[in-house]
Amino acid sequence: MPKLDEVDASGPLVLETAYGPLSAERSRAILTALANETGASDILLRHLALEQAVTDSPLVVGNKVTLLRDGPATYKSMYQAISEAKSSINIEVYILENDEMGKQLVEVLAARQESGIQVNLMYDSIGSMHTPPEFFQRLTDAGANVVEFNPVNPAKARKDWIVDHRDHRKLTIIDGQIAFTGGINFSSVYSGGSFSRPKRTSGLDKVPWRDTQVRIEGPVVAEFQKLFLETWEKQKGDPLPPKRYLVHIDRKGNQIVRAVGSTPDSKISILHTTLLSAIAHAERSIHLTNAYFVPDENLLDEIKAAARRGVDVQLLLPGRTDFWAPLYAGRSHYSALLKAGVKIYERQDALLHAKTAVIDGVWSTVGSSNLDSRSFATNDEIDAVVLGEDFAEQMEAMFQADIAEATAVTPEQWAHRGLGTRMKETAARLFERWL
Repeated sequence: MPKLDEVDASGPLVLETAYGPLSAERSRAILTALANETGASDILLRHLALEQAVTDSPLVVGNKVTLLRDGPATYKSMYQAISEAKSSINIEVYILENDEMGKQLVEVLAARQESGIQVNLMYDSIGSMHTPPEFFQRLTDAGANVVEFNPVNPAKARKDWIVDHRDHRKLTIIDGQIAFTGGINFSSVYSGGSFSRPKRTSGLDKVPWRDTQVRIEGPVVAEFQKLFLETWEKQKGDPLPPKRYLVHIDRKGNQIVRAVGSTPDSKISILHTTLLSAIAHAERSIHLTNAYFVPDENLLDEIKAAARRGVDVQLLLPGRTDFWAPLYAGRSHYSALLKAGVKIYERQDALLHAKTAVIDGVWSTVGSSNLDSRSFATNDEIDAVVLGEDFAEQMEAMFQADIAEATAVTPEQWAHRGLGTRMKETAARLFERWL
């Protein structure tokens, strides 16, 4: 197996700190030190080199990443950070529900604004379409800045307005020092759908939602802050001076993190490219958890190719959903995946909404991106890629706990599925590029 200095990643391996990019020589010195300090394996060092080669978005050293499973753990950590904020609270979210959870958030944020902490909130117009404008009055009266992303109402339309361009991100940044991201919105069900907002039935209201978030502390928070400020500016929000929001951040841990912000403006999905690269170069395992699995041809081919070359490929997918079409569009690919040797599991006891991956026990991602064309092509999305064995070990443990609660989809069982299921798959497949 090659060592770090033998890896050809088509260019210098450059890391970034709170003070800016490091030289290739200094980057390698830090990685070598990290390897010695943490016992990093050769496979981690290869993934580091490959990850850096994919995009110009910096790999940032010196971070602490805390894994948060489901809404209660996320809200507890988030509200604690909000209560301790000293200067600013920036929130970018797809769904802010007019329910108990949403009302609690608005009241807490308004109180913080009144105490002198600047609150800047951006919510998506379609994701929060059932939330009336007067819901935000308490915040604006307190002095908070509130921006509606790409308003559906034509009277509010901005230049270059495209109704299909949605902000699916879930991002909270406290004082420029702490970032939260993942799949969790502000809703009493803990989260919601990717684009459509179908009316939830009473049955789904009683089903627990399975989701994942991360709390990130350290220099990489500045990269998440930059992404927030860029979107805020595009949406014509009141000016937010960078000097106030891009602050000095000390090292908090040993995690290497990349903030991946995808937007249709870039013409290419950075997460899609990054994920394809990680899957294509996987050596041992690929464990994907996703709420809306409607993969394109490239992703399907790489997943099947990995399984055929002996990589342990496992997919954890929903067995029930708040939107039937993506579920059956994804299932329409099961036969080909199972034939290639991919193992598929479905959660039936919970509504799976998480968007995570762990590859080779060293490469992990947690974020807002589903594995569908909408996330890759028409939404603003945000994901954290974490390189390191310690965090990946936690991700792997969480994945195995989910698998223990899931039902395996076997080739034999799938071959005997009913006609009704097959018809739904065919119908959904026709429209999968728009799901």
